Amino acid sequence: MTNNYETLKVQLSHHNYKILIGSGLLDAITLHIGPMLNRKRVAVITDITISKLYLNRLSQAFKNEMIDCDTLILPCGEKSKSWETLSKTVEWLIKKKIERDDIIIAFGGGVIGDLVGFAASIVRRGVSVIQIPTTLLAQVDSSVGGKTGINSIHGKNLIGTFHQPALVIVDTDLLRTLPAREFLSGYAEVVKYGLLGDRKFFDWLDKNNDHLLNGDSEVVNYAVWKSCMAKAEIVIADEKEKGRRALLNLGHTFGHALESATNYSDTLIHGEGVSIGCILAFKFSRELGHCSRKNVERVIKHFKSVGLKTDFNDVPTDIPNAAEFVNLMMNDKKVKNGLLNLILVNDIGDSFVSQEVPLQKLKDFLTREMG
Repeated sequence: MTNNYETLKVQLSHHNYKILIGSGLLDAITLHIGPMLNRKRVAVITDITISKLYLNRLSQAFKNEMIDCDTLILPCGEKSKSWETLSKTVEWLIKKKIERDDIIIAFGGGVIGDLVGFAASIVRRGVSVIQIPTTLLAQVDSSVGGKTGINSIHGKNLIGTFHQPALVIVDTDLLRTLPAREFLSGYAEVVKYGLLGDRKFFDWLDKNNDHLLNGDSEVVNYAVWKSCMAKAEIVIADEKEKGRRALLNLGHTFGHALESATNYSDTLIHGEGVSIGCILAFKFSRELGHCSRKNVERVIKHFKSVGLKTDFNDVPTDIPNAAEFVNLMMNDKKVKNGLLNLILVNDIGDSFVSQEVPLQKLKDFLTREMG
């Protein structure tokens, strides 16, 4: 890594874009966005929290270059990933006369990135979107790869499109104002990359997580770069999740069901669901004879050592029984031909897609885990 920023290239058959990763990128934003503008105008969509922290800096940067900047500020939280907020966003963009050759900027965490990306994909049949993620979770995961969407009453991210960004700008300095719980939530996604395909990265995290969680700039930048590189490589190989990209869902089918069970509230935020979900994936893999007890125990120890949630008892609310929980899992996007696909593991860094999960074994396993 350099003291400035690193560039990753995502080269797809129909579309190429860059991911810029480093410190201080927000203040140099027009150097990267200015040359991309068809006319000197952008539409920035953010949430209340980010607007208070950073919107003036972003707006002033555009103003200094005489670039008009319209802004829409949305409520924070997972519940903004709804038809109502999507409609409000699309109608605002149309009212502002955003044209097909303009650029929309998603400035916020994963909720804003998913929602704004979806809005950009459908307004005027598709407008370019630039992602400026402000949370660790969004920087290492949701801003890269082109998945957009909102939640359904039946489950998370069931409504959406693939709409690749025109550019992703990851300013790791923005993480300095991120609450500790949110940073830790994003860390769960960082660990996921090691667990699913890179044991050496997991070993590195085992040794360096204290520095990372304490905000050491060099360590944070490396972890974000490594995570984005891992995701970009998988997206390039399988953009529409027909095969390998499904591995990125390690822990997520369990985690999304937990989020649904807690009504997408602050009771359990996304990364906490992922940490519990990854452990459940390792435990269930052990149950089916794929994974050693030693690896399961090591993963549990790692998540516990940083203060992440590790089992159902860590969720401070009632969880549905095993049968109902499996029904929530069956609402997941990974269901095919009525069969639940789960990402399981042979080892740390060695995951695979299990296409015919034995549901009775899963129910029995969950019953025991729920105590």
